[in-house]
Amino acid sequence: MNMSRTARSARAARAAAVAGLAAGSVLLLSGPAFAHVSVQPGTAEKGGYSTIAVKVPNEKDNASTVKVELNLDPKHPLASVMPQAVPGWEVKVEKTKLDKPLQMHGKTIEEAVSKVTWSGGKIEPGQFQQFPLSVGQLPTDTDELVFKALQTYSDDDVVRWIDPSKPGGEEPEHPAPVLKLVDKGQAGAGSHSHDAKDGKGAKATVETTDEKAAEKSDDGGSDTTARVLAVAGIVVGAAGVAFGVRARRRPSA
Repeated sequence: MNMSRTARSARAARAAAVAGLAAGSVLLLSGPAFAHVSVQPGTAEKGGYSTIAVKVPNEKDNASTVKVELNLDPKHPLASVMPQAVPGWEVKVEKTKLDKPLQMHGKTIEEAVSKVTWSGGKIEPGQFQQFPLSVGQLPTDTDELVFKALQTYSDDDVVRWIDPSKPGGEEPEHPAPVLKLVDKGQAGAGSHSHDAKDGKGAKATVETTDEKAAEKSDDGGSDTTARVLAVAGIVVGAAGVAFGVRARRRPSA
């Protein structure tokens, strides 16, 4: 009888240890799924102006990200694309002549920004960087803007974030960053912006304090969740191992 109880206790201890370690391993491995180039916040209002940020995590342990290239959607050109200065990085804005000029605030726009490149800085392993852009006027004839991003590492490796995502399908290995466009009043708190008149009468995007807080929350949410789950997995695994050791050392009744 005692031998039977001892055997059952040993089996239970081994099962707990294995389950704990497996949970920790799965959660740790799930972390990198969040690490891809994206646009934050992920939604904006059609026909409006918005401040977005290109979020670029460094996925390598032995190289730094040294250049980021963002190609804008050629099917839906934007008349206004203004990058915000990022310390340590140089920014280059390229424009392309439009086949069909745009009308904006009573003016005819014959060229639009087609590419923005950041270089000269470094995103070290285990870190990420955000590159803010003020964009507008957002189109009203589409539900999304698809960008294509190229991430260059210090070892000359180039990761091309250009794969299209199919609704209801599996996420591609290197998905292209997407900005979802929604009708007025449906965008999340992090994507709201309002227009203000500058000295020349042109509209300019003004970001409120609440928007900045919401944007920071959106930017760090995914990475924080991954880290918390990973730590929880490690704790569960350690607890399982400890339980197994105590069960083996416990004397029979």
